[in-house]
Amino acid sequence: MKIAFLTPEYPHANTGNSGGIGTSIKNLAQGLLAQGCAVRILVYGQKEDAVFEDDGIVVQQIKNIKLKGLSWWLTRKKLERIINVLYANNEIDLVEAPDWTGITSFIKPKQCPVVIRLNGSDTYFCHLDQRPVKWINKFHEKKALQNANGLISVSQFTADLTNQLFGLKKNFTIIPNAIDMSLFDNTVIQTNIPPSGVRGLLYFGTLIRKKGLLELPLIFNQVVEQYPSAQLLLVGRDANDIISGNASTWAMMQELFSPKALAKVTYLGGVAYGDIKKHIEQATLCVFPTYAEALPVSWLEAMALQKPIVASNIGWANEMIVDGVEGFLVNPKDHTIYASKIVELLENPELQKQFGIAARKKVEQKFSMEVVAKKSLVFYESLKEKI
Repeated sequence: MKIAFLTPEYPHANTGNSGGIGTSIKNLAQGLLAQGCAVRILVYGQKEDAVFEDDGIVVQQIKNIKLKGLSWWLTRKKLERIINVLYANNEIDLVEAPDWTGITSFIKPKQCPVVIRLNGSDTYFCHLDQRPVKWINKFHEKKALQNANGLISVSQFTADLTNQLFGLKKNFTIIPNAIDMSLFDNTVIQTNIPPSGVRGLLYFGTLIRKKGLLELPLIFNQVVEQYPSAQLLLVGRDANDIISGNASTWAMMQELFSPKALAKVTYLGGVAYGDIKKHIEQATLCVFPTYAEALPVSWLEAMALQKPIVASNIGWANEMIVDGVEGFLVNPKDHTIYASKIVELLENPELQKQFGIAARKKVEQKFSMEVVAKKSLVFYESLKEKI
């Protein structure tokens, strides 16, 4: 099959910064290539119209049309024309887009099927983050879901909550996010325990309220009281705080750490994606006290490298981790319990190893690029037959 992905982001130097959606799309695209598919990425919001190849994947950059008050409509019509031409020229069989901001709300190709994959809409994340959503975003996101020929969700939790928030009763096929296991080879992984006995906690991802970063200092304060040699490494770009208006979540975090705990915190800021693996390998365990995700790739990366994690117990988490089997799941607001689970792992290298092995096995069986690509391809083929 010939699959196109319509997206606002893609991880390549030519296309600019990319987050979780872009990484997920690239992982799936590579998996589909391995299954014999042709893949084209349609990246809108670019500075110019251009086409290049990325390891067998055709990447088409698309510049938005700028006209006050009509940019959203004209850009969607431009994307529609591009899809129609590609389909008519037998270059694509279908196009998939994320639910975020509902880019396909007014895109109605003549024949090409449109698939929406839930990775979390703005409406979804605003709800989890307990803040108001822009009505225009919710309007476009709902219309896109109503118009789609096929619907996928990366987790059952995200599917159920999306139906609830939009007042829909749609049937979603559950296909999780994936990672390329070849990039996370565990043959030489060893527990990193420096001679001093220091134990390292790692959080990697954006420093932002919705990922529980204002809970983490209060949790780590208690960890340090119980386990004084603990260290915390933070890796990821800083973000402004929408609720308070503060320009820096990191600045807000520093005020919440105790002086004793803050002395044991290192913040590296954003790093190259290739360096993330090194930091995961050197950590004793990873912490993710997040409130808002759909099915986070960062958790999968830590699990693939056999790192025990202490994560949020909200919704999607139970579809990734069995509490007490591949890691610990705790409500981020329960600072004392969260800290106690971290300390339990720090004090028990055997439990670290046990969780790590189970986590790696889980990712291999359920979240590997090959497994997810095959499931997606089955879905695409079934959809094409129906249409």
